Amino acid sequence: MAKGVLLVAHPSLLDPNFKQAVVLVCEHGAEGTLGVIINRPTAVPLSEALPGVSVLKGTSYVLFAGGPVQPDGILMLFRIVEAPDQLRKVLERVYLGLDREILEQIITKPHPTETFRAYAGYAGWAPGQLEFEMAMGSWAVIPADPSSIFDKMPETLWTEMIEAMQAPRVIRQD
Repeated sequence: MAKGVLLVAHPSLLDPNFKQAVVLVCEHGAEGTLGVIINRPTAVPLSEALPGVSVLKGTSYVLFAGGPVQPDGILMLFRIVEAPDQLRKVLERVYLGLDREILEQIITKPHPTETFRAYAGYAGWAPGQLEFEMAMGSWAVIPADPSSIFDKMPETLWTEMIEAMQAPRVIRQD
């Protein structure tokens, strides 16, 4: 297990917090695991969740439900080329943190490859807890990529990933 992978909930996982969830693992170590559920957009406009960020007014950005831990807190994932030191790298070009300056730059000076998503709460596991759940078959682990996080439709992401994992593999013999 390492940061920068996606956890895809097994279809038999019925816990309402994680049913049909796709979780990006953002931190993993001796103290446990932290991730955000990337496929649960809410109807809450981000401008309401962050009223102090004036550039959000009138935008279509929404808040995502990132997980059951600290649901009043907000974390952000940024897809940017270069990040300041206060953001933590999750994988290539994907960073975790809460940086108002970068947020404002992305909104006011759009660059085709730079974007962000905001999450209320996160998913957390104590040391060994996630490994136990994986051994029980609750989660599949697949490599993460920026496109899965920022470009794919969150409402269909879990289904697409489950179908891709169950698709027959073609073996070429040349």
